[in-house]
Amino acid sequence: MSSPAATAPPHYGAQQLGDFTSANRRLLLLAAWAVPIGIVAALIAVALLDLIGFFTNLFYYGRLSFSFTSPSGNSLGLLAIGVPVLGGLLVGGMARYGSERIRGHGIPEAIEAILINKSKIEPKVTVLKPVATAISIGSGGPFGAEGPIIMTGGAFGSVLGQFVRVTAAERKTLLVAGAAAGMAATFNSPLAAVLLSVELLLFEWKPRSLVPVGAAVAVATVVRWQLISANPLFPIPLSAAPTSWTLLSALVLGLLAGGISMLLTWSVYASEDGFRKLPIHWMWWPALGGLAIGVGGILAPRALGVGYNSIDGLLLAQFGITVILSLVIVKAAIWAISLGSGTSGGVLAPLLMIGGCLGALFAVVLPGGSVGLFVLVGMGAMIGGTMRAPFTGVVFSLELTHDFEALFPLLVAALVADAVTVLVVKRSVLTEKVARRGVHVAREYSVDPLERIPVRSVMHTSVAIVPADVSVEEAVRVSGTPDAGESGLTLLADGGTPVGFAARRDLQRYLEIGGDPAAPVRRRAVALSSAAYPDEPMRTAAERLAQLDGSALPVVDPGEPTHVIGFVTREAPFEARILWSQLEQERERVLSVPVAAWWTRVRARFSPPRDPPP
Repeated sequence: MSSPAATAPPHYGAQQLGDFTSANRRLLLLAAWAVPIGIVAALIAVALLDLIGFFTNLFYYGRLSFSFTSPSGNSLGLLAIGVPVLGGLLVGGMARYGSERIRGHGIPEAIEAILINKSKIEPKVTVLKPVATAISIGSGGPFGAEGPIIMTGGAFGSVLGQFVRVTAAERKTLLVAGAAAGMAATFNSPLAAVLLSVELLLFEWKPRSLVPVGAAVAVATVVRWQLISANPLFPIPLSAAPTSWTLLSALVLGLLAGGISMLLTWSVYASEDGFRKLPIHWMWWPALGGLAIGVGGILAPRALGVGYNSIDGLLLAQFGITVILSLVIVKAAIWAISLGSGTSGGVLAPLLMIGGCLGALFAVVLPGGSVGLFVLVGMGAMIGGTMRAPFTGVVFSLELTHDFEALFPLLVAALVADAVTVLVVKRSVLTEKVARRGVHVAREYSVDPLERIPVRSVMHTSVAIVPADVSVEEAVRVSGTPDAGESGLTLLADGGTPVGFAARRDLQRYLEIGGDPAAPVRRRAVALSSAAYPDEPMRTAAERLAQLDGSALPVVDPGEPTHVIGFVTREAPFEARILWSQLEQERERVLSVPVAAWWTRVRARFSPPRDPPP
């Protein structure tokens, strides 16, 4: 027989556990793989921007050039209506005969790959997605490049993760590293890219994820500095320090942005539902969406394409009210219609423009700030409300402009917009698409209750001691009556050393199925090497119980691993969750102010004495 020390289970109590469960050497390996992912994602982002410029020049100006330009200055007249139609035909054909995964925003497709496909993306998506997006935006599509870049960079990270030996969770980290690196390289927004990963893609907050993602983003940002610029995308003069009026105006903008966010989400999926009712194959839908883009481009040419020049104009207060009104109405309409048609394009840049227009329109009546400040606040609030990523909206807006005086108003507006949509609408514009495919996306990130509830909170302590060679029938009798609740037995060897544990429920079940009542109880025992400790998290005990495939697990004293002080059953994880649910849901008043008694004493002290009755 082995010594007690040799049979003691590993102890993962409060003194042995760290702050994070995933802090190990694999983190460094993932970070090393994230470096080349960041480099390639940055090169893909730069290539996509060049491709967008190439197709814009080709479609609208008939020239071969990679310079990034706006389609709004074209001289095609009514012929310009046909350009987005042609682009929609090309994208629809690529989706049907290449890969259907290139359709859509980009971010929902990345979420879906993470949740249901173990973060595996087809390699051909790495090529098809940026080309389809470049054609879609280059032909006038009112989209941003960030969603497709996220999908493309994520596809490269996923492909690398399929060539190396990793778990599905680690492959997810590599996918998100590529996605975040692509966004950082596109907008020169490293911190916002990391926050977007946390708020939308990682579904966790762990060093295992954050360190590799941060490494990929840092490398991609430096590559972007070398190939494009280290300056902010929309440099503007620094705003004045915010006042109380500024914050009140930001709150109003947040409420308005929350309401418009709901309308935008509804309009996108109303458009998608309308296209689904058409009696034609989905391959032709992007062409019909392109027709709407073409007509909208005639009404408001600035609504075409990515619209970076229009966003810059809004921030610098270069447009009048009429131009802003036509821009926001046409941009929102053609964006919703074309996105519902299933073409390829992102949502961030359109939301920036729509939010910026909102801020510009109300800047004439809101006190406490300049037009540029309220445009910036509207941009952040629209991202916070529509995408339900308020911290991404705040930091993204700051990194685009470097106007850090806008931090507080941005925070107020983005959180208010997020609160409005969360209270009224179940899902965001991103998660609604995934939900329609039958996948629920939970956006609340918290520590597992089983990680926070210790074993001692749910263990049973009724444990008797019997010799290991006693019969099963005798052991059941000694352990108590059936209605006495859960109980267990510590089995002792001839020398008095504990050698195992048995739960009464297991022994009773053994007898009920026809087991030999005279069999030694040691044959039905659990080895103490499989035990748990009272200060360990319930998650550890649940994992050992699952490995044991039994109905009960002994709990031993940390100072004396052969001394059984209790046991947990299969129901213990549920009992732990019930405890946690009570903490979450049961309301109680712990302290109270005895106002009535205090007021009675005050009145008695200061009231004039009454005359005694005669």
